[in-house]
Amino acid sequence: MNFSYRCTDCGTEYSGDQIRYLCPQCEPVEGEFQKGVLETILAPEYLLSLKKKPAIAPEDFLVYQLPNAAAYPVGNTILVAPVKLRRQYGFPNLFLKNDGANPSGSLKDRASQLVAAQALFHDEKTVVLASTGNAGSAMACAGAALGLQVILFVPATAPKAKLMQSVLYGATVIPIRSTYDDAFKLSIEYTLKFGGINRNTAYNPLTIEGKKTVSIEIFNQLGRNAPDVIFVPVGDGVIYAGVYKGFADLRSAGLIGKMPQIVGVQASGSNAIAQAFQTGKMLAIEKATTAADSISVASPANGRMAVKFMRACQGWATEVSDGEISQAQLELCKEAGVFVEPAAAAAWAGFLKDHEKINPAKNVVVLLTGLGFKDLAAIENSVIVPEAVESDLDSIINRG
Repeated sequence: MNFSYRCTDCGTEYSGDQIRYLCPQCEPVEGEFQKGVLETILAPEYLLSLKKKPAIAPEDFLVYQLPNAAAYPVGNTILVAPVKLRRQYGFPNLFLKNDGANPSGSLKDRASQLVAAQALFHDEKTVVLASTGNAGSAMACAGAALGLQVILFVPATAPKAKLMQSVLYGATVIPIRSTYDDAFKLSIEYTLKFGGINRNTAYNPLTIEGKKTVSIEIFNQLGRNAPDVIFVPVGDGVIYAGVYKGFADLRSAGLIGKMPQIVGVQASGSNAIAQAFQTGKMLAIEKATTAADSISVASPANGRMAVKFMRACQGWATEVSDGEISQAQLELCKEAGVFVEPAAAAAWAGFLKDHEKINPAKNVVVLLTGLGFKDLAAIENSVIVPEAVESDLDSIINRG
């Protein structure tokens, strides 16, 4: 496919005929969000040609195709119509997009699928990345399915279940006694010295591009319509940008008339992008502290693009506490039968905080990005398993 890259900061364009990472024209600034993130631009004539198709698929919008997509079948996740929650909050057109149904249990499979396709197209056998868990397990899953070696740097504090996933898939897992931001830098140093493709979020522009397929699916599941409002959990800003990019491509193809308002939900202890949206200053925070590990980022790699897109779609940023995230996680379980990890529950917490400012007749989608079984430790203090009783009916009836 004919495509190019464009720097989100300086606007310089580059051809798509080779592997590219950050814009070489943009110099980093100490204490600020990463600069020079590239946006993937599809040829306008190609996008317009899609309007003539009787049906479109997410892969129609991807710059690389997997030679055997069935080996790692990503996407086509369910759009839940939560009857009890609709009734409780008065939103008859409320939906939950449950991306925990992907192969490794998170939306990150979408980015990993496209990076794997990129690696295979360029005959690269090794993919290197840093992760707090989900991106790593997704890439490890892709590597196992498609024959790629995966080198994964993770903070040692990452949830054990996610680390075990990556090890089970056969990745080389390297826990470090430091933060995600340090793991990110180390993985780039490793790639520069030893080669391979780097899959780091935003550093490799295809991590943004792969995640846009969730928007194409939502469009199809809503009868070829975009939602009015969509709530997205935000850490480094890549999922937010991917969701925006999917709908932007649909608009460029003439398939939707306007963009949905995309709400970026951050944990209050990891709120760099929310602060940047409010102040206009692209500054990292000193430290990210939240139980929602997947969105715990002090210096968001794609913060600049996320803020830019947030303004472009007339979206907004909202912050929720860890307590609100925990309550949202439990409510999704008990009232919708959907068990998600804390980062995904943040999106529902954001809806709970902001739903009164939205017309209840609107189509609203809450994007749930990861399966709850990935981080069982997060709910251990919220759930009490009943003690065993004797195996007779009287004991069951008379238990306290």
